[in-house]
Amino acid sequence: MLRLAGCATVLLAGVVATPAVRALRWLPTERLVRCWARLLLASLGVRVRPIGVPGKQVGGSLVVSNHISWLDIPLVAAVRPGRMLAKTEVGRWPVLGPLTSWGGTIFIDRERLRALPGTVDEIATALRCGERVVVFPEGSTWCGRVGGRFRPALFEAAVRADVPVQPLVLRYRTAAGPSTAPAFVGEDGLLPSLWRVVSVRGLAAEVEFLPQLPPALFPGRRQLAAAAQRVVDQRRHLDIPDCAACTVPTTAAHPSERPADPSERPADPSAHPSEQPVLVPDREDVLRPRAGAAH
Repeated sequence: MLRLAGCATVLLAGVVATPAVRALRWLPTERLVRCWARLLLASLGVRVRPIGVPGKQVGGSLVVSNHISWLDIPLVAAVRPGRMLAKTEVGRWPVLGPLTSWGGTIFIDRERLRALPGTVDEIATALRCGERVVVFPEGSTWCGRVGGRFRPALFEAAVRADVPVQPLVLRYRTAAGPSTAPAFVGEDGLLPSLWRVVSVRGLAAEVEFLPQLPPALFPGRRQLAAAAQRVVDQRRHLDIPDCAACTVPTTAAHPSERPADPSERPADPSAHPSEQPVLVPDREDVLRPRAGAAH
C-alpha cells in the first residue's frame, strides 16, 4: 500500500509539473524526465539496471525494444527518454493519458490500416528533426519468455529519415532469476498487474543497449526489422538455454504463463521479398493489438 501511495504521488507530481516543463524551454527536460521515471519505478519497488548505455548522441534515432509490460515505458524513459509511440486508447486513460499526451507521445490507431502511412510519416519527420522516437515493433506485450515478430512498417521511418536504429533488450529479474511478474498479457487488467508488481520483492529491470543499425547497410525496412529482431532475440533470454526452460516456474510468475509451443514461434522475417519503394501497408505491417496489450 505504501508503494501504491508513492506511485500516485509521483504520477500527480508529473501531471502538475509537465505544463511548466514544456513552457520553460531552458529547463533540462531530458534529465528531468529521467529523474521522474526513475522515481516512479523506485516508488513501485523496481530497481533500474542500465547496461552498455552509449554516450551522448547527436541527431535522431529510432529506439526499438521487446515489449513485456506497461513498465517498459517508464523503464526506457529512465535511461534514454524519447517520444513514445502508443496506441490511441492510452491517450484516453485517466492521469496517464494527459501525461503521455503532454510528453509528445505519437499515437497510432491500430484498427485503421489506412492511418499507418501517416503515422510513419509523423515518426520520420520527428527523426529528421533530431528527435529520439521509441517504438515497440512487436505490436503487443509478451510474457518475456517468448516474443513476437518485429513488424517492419515502423522501420520505414528510419529508412526515410536515414537515422540509425537503436535496439534495446528489456529484462525483469528477481534474486531467484528471470521474473514474468510485470508481464501484461492475455486478459490481464491494469490494476491486477499493478498489484502484482508492487507485491514483488527485489524486482530489478535491466535495459541493455545493443549496437546501432544504420539503415544504409540494409536493402529496406524488412531486412532492417529482421536484423533488429535477431540481435534482440540473441540477448532476450540470457538465463534460458532452451525452450524447455520455459516450463520451469519462476518466482512471482505471471498467472497466464504457459510453456512455449514451438509451432507458435514467429516465422523468420528475413524470408520476406525485397523492399518496395513506397510504403504499402499489408497484413505483416499491421500492429494488431492483443487483448490486454499495454502499448
